[in-house]
Amino acid sequence: LPGCVIEGKTKIGSDCEIGPNCRIVDSEIGDGCSVTYSVILSSKIGNNVKIGPFAHIRPETVIQSNVKIGDFVEIKKSIIDEGSKVPHLTYVGDAEVGKNVNMGCGSITVNYDGKQKYKTVIGDNVFVGCNVNLVAPVKIGNNAYIAAGSTITENVPEGALAIARNRQTNKEGWVQERIKKGRL
Repeated sequence: LPGCVIEGKTKIGSDCEIGPNCRIVDSEIGDGCSVTYSVILSSKIGNNVKIGPFAHIRPETVIQSNVKIGDFVEIKKSIIDEGSKVPHLTYVGDAEVGKNVNMGCGSITVNYDGKQKYKTVIGDNVFVGCNVNLVAPVKIGNNAYIAAGSTITENVPEGALAIARNRQTNKEGWVQERIKKGRL
């Protein structure tokens, strides 16, 4: 546990690799877990979970067994069910994430409208592409796919592909025209 701070009523299971440089406070960590360069606060972690590097697990989070929480991931007051992956650069707040879900990098559960927090519910076997915004309150059905770059504001039915983004527009000659007019 090099450079680690373990505080409060923390319990760590057997065969775990903790550290270096972790802070774990008032949390339960199951057997066979790996936690590197990360913070875990008042949360419960199942068996065979990999966390980090540089993950922040905030209070009231429950991470079930066989889950991967990768680098620069923040999870707050959420449940991540068995076999799911949140590999990198993602924020999950006030959410229920089902079994065997893959959250693409840069995905965000948009849980706050400036006044109130809302919940996102993601079913089992869901694939969330990179740079997706799930604007709560929203429910994603089992076996659904969310296309990369989408901003989802409505529920997605089971087995559906949701695409919510504008089509690309190329304005040819735009840069040269701006230079010609002295605007670039």
